[in-house]
Amino acid sequence: MAREEGRGRGRGQGRGRGEREERDEFVDKLVAINRVAKVVKGGKNFGFAALVVVGDQKGRVGFGKGKAREVPEAIRKATQEAKRNLVRVPLREGRTLHHDAAGRWGAGKVVLRSAPPGTGIIAGGPMRAIFETLGVQDVVAKSIGSSNPYNMVRATVNALQNQQSPRSMAAKRGKKVSDILSARGPAADAADAAA
Repeated sequence: MAREEGRGRGRGQGRGRGEREERDEFVDKLVAINRVAKVVKGGKNFGFAALVVVGDQKGRVGFGKGKAREVPEAIRKATQEAKRNLVRVPLREGRTLHHDAAGRWGAGKVVLRSAPPGTGIIAGGPMRAIFETLGVQDVVAKSIGSSNPYNMVRATVNALQNQQSPRSMAAKRGKKVSDILSARGPAADAADAAA
């Protein structure tokens, strides 16, 4: 017992300084918290499951889930896992997506659309948390299908991972960035006229 306390105290001191530095860099949002029960011989052991989204508001975002007997410990575990699973998403002008995208995970389906300046984040629940931590300012998103926060978060991250910047597309296709952007301009105008 005494050894565990000593080990925990030593770990806490080193972790405190690192957390202060990371707090400045990352923003975390609690998306969902559930009470879970494990049935054992003597009855039920209750615990908590937390889903957390973490981002640096500059194009990196990740999510994690954690389970523990107490809520703060579950949130801490989820935050640590989210920081380990960060993905980089290219943003246009640092405020919106480069192109429309659809994502899917299980029964959760989402559709993300880039938006003009001043639109804001038009998205519900778990998707809003992802966009706020990612640093997106203008986006329109719709969830079709499951409203389970775990599936919605995974589907949204799946859609964001499909985002490609004009620079990466130009490198893949062996063209100039200006060729890619000029091709996007008239097509976008035609789509707007059709709508």
